[in-house]
Amino acid sequence: MAYIDGVAYYLKPDFAKMGGKTILAALGQLFYSMSLAMGIMITYGSYMKKEDNLESSVRWIDFFDTLVAFLAGLIIVPSFFVYSGGNPENMNAGAGLMFITLPKIFATMTGGRIIGLMFFVLTFFAALTSAISLMETIVSILIDKLGWSRIKASVLAFIYIFLGGIPSSLGFGIWGNVKPINMDLLSFFDFVSNSVLMPICALATVILAAFVIKPESIIEEAEERGNYFHAKKYYSFLIKWICPIGIVAILISSILSGLGVFSF
Repeated sequence: MAYIDGVAYYLKPDFAKMGGKTILAALGQLFYSMSLAMGIMITYGSYMKKEDNLESSVRWIDFFDTLVAFLAGLIIVPSFFVYSGGNPENMNAGAGLMFITLPKIFATMTGGRIIGLMFFVLTFFAALTSAISLMETIVSILIDKLGWSRIKASVLAFIYIFLGGIPSSLGFGIWGNVKPINMDLLSFFDFVSNSVLMPICALATVILAAFVIKPESIIEEAEERGNYFHAKKYYSFLIKWICPIGIVAILISSILSGLGVFSF
């Protein structure tokens, strides 16, 4: 089976098999890829200048995020497809894909050790930069609410995150036999944080914006920056009715998928 077969599997949709699960998977991928429910979006948003064009910034973020995700998928999915023998049922996702399946793929490739080393070095820096940005939310809250210096807040946040990450790092080692709801520790914490807490936080955020702060106030704030909000005709309707329904669907499907009731 050639790599080009995997590329065809990645790029060519099978409409006969596409249905509600595929739509939910697409919604979920967009939701998680854009980090829509993470406090870092609010934190970085508070750092923006009044003259910054929010709508334009969002569009560029959407474009580059989608481009990078597409290119990453173009590398990973076809390789995994070939390794799995072309059986979509074997193409599991999550931590197992990165730390178990991909190393096996690299081991069978020509020059796989070098490619694997480069992949995991880049993964390390991607995780590091993401960790720094996520930690900024905690640091900024400690600075604003408790009046701590940035150094003190950063050190304590680092210690907290470091200690909290130890169980996940040992989930593939000496604590490998610990499997809450049949998951290794890393997958379990990933399930709780991503599949449960993030959609719940997103739903609470949408309810706050739509029915407490009100869309009109948000539109006014956006246009106070001197830029016309081109999507304001659709914003109120989307945030009040479409977004809550979509997030609830993502929450339910993510939980069912994580528990193995069905998979995408």
